[in-house]
Amino acid sequence: MQQSIHVITYDVGTTGVKTCLFELAEKLTLKSSAYAGYGLYLLDNGGAEQDPDEWWSAICETTKEVLQKSGMNAGDVSAVSFCSQMQCLVLADKNGRPVRPAMSYMDNRAGKQFAAGMAHGLRISGMNLKKLLVSLMVTKAVAGSVKDPVWKYKWVRENEPENFKRADKWLDAKDYLAARFTGKMAMTEGSAYATLLYDTRPGRRGWSRTLCRMLGVDMAHLPAVIQSTEQAGVITEQAAGELGLAAGTPVYGGGGDAELIGVGIGASALGDTHIYLGTSGWVSTVTDKQLVDTSAMIAAIVGPQQNRYHYFAEMETAGKCLEWVKDHLALDEIGIYLEKKHITESLERVYLSLYDYLCAVIEKVPAGSGGVIFTPWLHGNRCPFEDPLSRGMFFNIGIETGKSEMLRAVIEGIAYHCRSMLEAQEKKVRTSDTIMMAGGGALSPVICQIFADVLGRPVSTLPNPQNAGAVGAAVLIAVGMGRIPSIESAKSLLGDYTTYLPAAGNKGVHDRNYRVFQSLYKNNKKSFSLLNTPTV
Repeated sequence: MQQSIHVITYDVGTTGVKTCLFELAEKLTLKSSAYAGYGLYLLDNGGAEQDPDEWWSAICETTKEVLQKSGMNAGDVSAVSFCSQMQCLVLADKNGRPVRPAMSYMDNRAGKQFAAGMAHGLRISGMNLKKLLVSLMVTKAVAGSVKDPVWKYKWVRENEPENFKRADKWLDAKDYLAARFTGKMAMTEGSAYATLLYDTRPGRRGWSRTLCRMLGVDMAHLPAVIQSTEQAGVITEQAAGELGLAAGTPVYGGGGDAELIGVGIGASALGDTHIYLGTSGWVSTVTDKQLVDTSAMIAAIVGPQQNRYHYFAEMETAGKCLEWVKDHLALDEIGIYLEKKHITESLERVYLSLYDYLCAVIEKVPAGSGGVIFTPWLHGNRCPFEDPLSRGMFFNIGIETGKSEMLRAVIEGIAYHCRSMLEAQEKKVRTSDTIMMAGGGALSPVICQIFADVLGRPVSTLPNPQNAGAVGAAVLIAVGMGRIPSIESAKSLLGDYTTYLPAAGNKGVHDRNYRVFQSLYKNNKKSFSLLNTPTV
């Protein structure tokens, strides 16, 4: 039996960081955790920014808190690693400090740069044919969304030339944080691939000079690339003093949330499909080939396993819709918060008494929400259609409709959208018969049952599904330290699954509502454009 060790992992999300202290032995056991929020700043021009110093402050605060809760000392921690949001743009100077706020994956202000770079000449799926073909040849994907980081990079160059001149390296969120820990700037391979500038062809893995030249990226800005299970360095004296950890503690590269959520729930074998419900959401299936569907904006991204990919379909707002419901349907009485305000201060606290109460209310509403349908596109959408101007709506509200029906319709609308992404995936791959679920949304048996009913498939969850990213990062440490032979073998570290079977009696109403749901974007696309196109 291996001697137990303790590791800390950081799940760096859109609205806050969840810091977890695990004991790693024959099983992975959570010893303590802490959460701290930070801002997501939505700008009038479509910008979505975050302050990397707020990330760092939250990490320092929660690191000290998990040590204090567990009664452990700094020297008791054997290693740290990360799981984080992806496709952020952090431009850092030579000292590893950001030259401007981080641009979130939600940032969609670079429409002009995308149009100049891709939306001209002979086009397929709205993209320049030659550039599309070159991108697909090199990466098996394409920077086909205004939200892809290369267009953010070009936006900064064109709109903030002084900041751009100070930039030394382009980093993603966790890579910036790893640099803050170690003093060394690098990207893991998954983050490098997410820039869509990374050559994945056999024997050529690395930054693509061809794509950088074609898209106008200075290769001097691209850092060294390491593996997710590789050490990025060790904690410096300065960082140790701020974190409350020991200098010299190994820091492992970690991975993006799209790579590690599945790892953290055991969805790492070929053909495994999982759904994630966090601030954003997705459907992901493990494949052994790089596939792409440009019409549906689905691509097989590089992950931490060699010769394995994640066929990945994303929605912009999933759990964010639940947060919106909490703020504007459950609590907000025309701007006046009730006495429960103390549990509304962060997304993390949604999963306490109010969240449980909302789920109890939803459970009493019959399947189909009385014919009310919600579209979960509160900040645009990526898959199976790309449209940053699309928005949410409640459709078919009647005089008999109450808040309870609207609350359930939000959950069902998220599930309908996941069903549409699952069906889009099945045009290229076979998805698994049982769907594994992770993220805060998977905490609720009511939500899991709704998803099983809407999808028409069993849905399985592990205990504490909201910690899946942090667990995935701990798995990377276990592999990197030689504690387990492979990522796929990590299932031995995880707990027992709970499975929800679809209720046959709900199939008819969900199939009917889903058909209507599928029509709503097509029928309202022009109206979204008219209402939401920024005015000069």
